[in-house]
Amino acid sequence: MPSWRRNLLVALALASAGALLWAALAALRPLPERTLTMATGPKGSAYRVYAERYRALLAKQGVTVRLVPTEGALDNLSRLRDPGSGVSAAFIQAGTTTQERSPGLVSLGTMFYEPLWIFCRCDTQGLEMKDIFSRHVSIGPAGGATHDLALRLMRLNGLDPAKVQLEKYSPERAAEELEQGRIDVAIIDTAWDSPAVRRLLANPAIGLRSFARADAYVALMPYLSKVVLPMGVASLAENRPPSDVVMIAPKTSLVVREDLHPALQYLLIEAAMKVHGGPGVFNRAGEFPAAEMMDLPLSGEANHLYRSGPSFLRRHLPFWLAELVQRLLLLALPLVGLVYPLTRFLPEAWRWEMGRRVRRMYRELLAIEREMRASSPGTAHEKHHQRLDALEARALGLRLPDSFAAAAYELKQNIRFVQERYRA
Repeated sequence: MPSWRRNLLVALALASAGALLWAALAALRPLPERTLTMATGPKGSAYRVYAERYRALLAKQGVTVRLVPTEGALDNLSRLRDPGSGVSAAFIQAGTTTQERSPGLVSLGTMFYEPLWIFCRCDTQGLEMKDIFSRHVSIGPAGGATHDLALRLMRLNGLDPAKVQLEKYSPERAAEELEQGRIDVAIIDTAWDSPAVRRLLANPAIGLRSFARADAYVALMPYLSKVVLPMGVASLAENRPPSDVVMIAPKTSLVVREDLHPALQYLLIEAAMKVHGGPGVFNRAGEFPAAEMMDLPLSGEANHLYRSGPSFLRRHLPFWLAELVQRLLLLALPLVGLVYPLTRFLPEAWRWEMGRRVRRMYRELLAIEREMRASSPGTAHEKHHQRLDALEARALGLRLPDSFAAAAYELKQNIRFVQERYRA
């Protein structure tokens, strides 16, 4: 066998062995846990509504989702950053963090808009920011994104939060306080599906402020989007709201810890497609979930799923069975890669070894003949004949396959020819 073929065989064997080792390590990686802890949000928030839907969908796959109530997006972020909290997934609003401030966290994509709702027991036409914050206002819990965004808007409008009477009610509590007349304004940053928002939209005594300068806010805070709530969408019968309302809305991402098992990340994205994939008041069908990087990078699992879709196994098999079959394939494919070059080159290597035995004896015969030709008859020839007899005995005992029968027979004939030629 030429040396390049031997080197190729060795390289293929080493590569296949390395691939087999990698596959074994991947296949032996622990299976995904059957429990997942998800931070939600305060009562009356869309976070809580959506998390309940996620829990129901993952339960069908045999995964138990434990929901942890929080004050909102900032509280969710804090819990995700803390490995000791046990929280592995949560909704995080755009503009609340960066990759540098939150290492170890990755996004599974953007999921929905969270418009900023400014409800008021007043005539909202021409209502300026300074007019809003001159009243008794709730801007949400301190750990929520509503609170943070409201403070940013105040500062942009030259208002000092320390000089304003602010409450920190949850969406549900703010709706109740506003309806009872104990506060004048409720600022709530949440999605359309929030029970508190739907409750206030249905109340004819409550007005919803439109953002006349929405484009300016979006330009100053690029993580915001401009959306429009259509006239009558809350109630056509009551024409609620009575006119189109222009709003500003950050997008919200589903964020997980980077070490969350890829299989669980897949299940969360699959659930997100069912929960957020349909048409909504502010989005068209298929707009969410989206492979957008707002504050954090996309996880590898999310990037692959958005680009290529689910694998054949995950489309046609139950989740846990697909995971098991995938692991078996990870082991089987490198084995095939190892067996193929061996079946291809081992027979050739074996034939080369058989031929090498014959060639080695021919080299010995040639050496003996040269020595006999160079020496004079006598004692030296006797020693050479003894070596020829020994070589013939080895040739007679040589075990070769039938394909080498002719070569073995010719070897024996040539040994006898040399014996007879120099015997006289």
